[in-house]
Amino acid sequence: MILGGGKVVAADSAVLDPGWVEVRDGRIASTGAGRAPQPVDVDLRNRWLVPGFVDMHVHGGGGAAFQDGAGERVRRAAEFHRSHGTTTLVAGLVTAPLRVMERKVAELAESVQDGLIAGVHLEGPFLAAAHCGAHPPSLLRAPAAADLRRLLDAGAGAVRMVTLAPELPGGLDAVRQVVDSGATAAIGHTDADYELTRAAVGAGVTVATHLWNGMRPQHHRRPGPVPALLEAAGVTIELVVDGLHLHPAIAYAAARAAGPGRTALVTDAIAAAGLGDGTYPLGEATVRVRGGEARLAEGDSLAGSTLTLDRALRNAVAIGIPFLDALAAITSVPARAVGLGGEAGSLAPGRPADLVVLTDDLVVDAVFARGNPVINHTEER
Repeated sequence: MILGGGKVVAADSAVLDPGWVEVRDGRIASTGAGRAPQPVDVDLRNRWLVPGFVDMHVHGGGGAAFQDGAGERVRRAAEFHRSHGTTTLVAGLVTAPLRVMERKVAELAESVQDGLIAGVHLEGPFLAAAHCGAHPPSLLRAPAAADLRRLLDAGAGAVRMVTLAPELPGGLDAVRQVVDSGATAAIGHTDADYELTRAAVGAGVTVATHLWNGMRPQHHRRPGPVPALLEAAGVTIELVVDGLHLHPAIAYAAARAAGPGRTALVTDAIAAAGLGDGTYPLGEATVRVRGGEARLAEGDSLAGSTLTLDRALRNAVAIGIPFLDALAAITSVPARAVGLGGEAGSLAPGRPADLVVLTDDLVVDAVFARGNPVINHTEER
């Protein structure tokens, strides 16, 4: 299959205009500028061809939550996000009793083997009660090495990221344990100060989980974790650009401060994504959605989002983030952050043919996963 006749964002964000991509056996065989070497099968008609999106922080969508376990629920959530261009996602689990989380990790590991998801993100239970957000405070705990090992072992390599609060007893040792296991250590839902955050980065933290949200606030005499994370060259900054988690001015400033190679747009989406207003479960909590805004039914804390990555892309561009930088923030940057840089996030020869066709106004027009069409409206225009 050859796709051509449009603007192709190839490896390293090089724009081929016009360009073409050849797909063979589910992988990208070759790319090039100008006219394709043979007649195209998908005429891009001056649209954009970009890598499939990568969501490193998502809890569900389309009425299904990854917390519900493997099988049809995982497939339903994954297919919902795939229809919005996300061809690679890391399934997030929120805080629950340890034995429950252990079982859920093992169940999701099966979906990793099946290729539905690319890994598991443990957002909890090793979080600070002072910034718990939607996580039940009674179920939070310090990261004892044996408990963390139980969760990592349950995934048999499927756990790609662990978010924790490094100020908890054993927190810095837990960061090292996560890194030693081959997973990404992230800081989030934390009351750590500036100095301890720097120590956590030194211990191996490389991701800031939804920056500003679930963190000690910034103050001019007590800077807290945010400046420490923004100044750390090796830390990827997660931003939820839905207009609710961050004021647009803050989101833009954070993206500028971190730079295009360190900013990752994430959805933090829950099962309610793609559905209307209503009441939905999120782990042990109940979430009420009104006007697309998800908050705990008991209390007022934000509880994830109803965002999709295609909308995050449009939102980011609308607040002034350059298109190619915003695109990298949903493709190559998150892929590298969770150890998937060799398999996702770029239209490089040899990579899986995960492709998204965008109109000039950044609406998803077609999605191909491993070269197979998920949606394809290109022939309708």
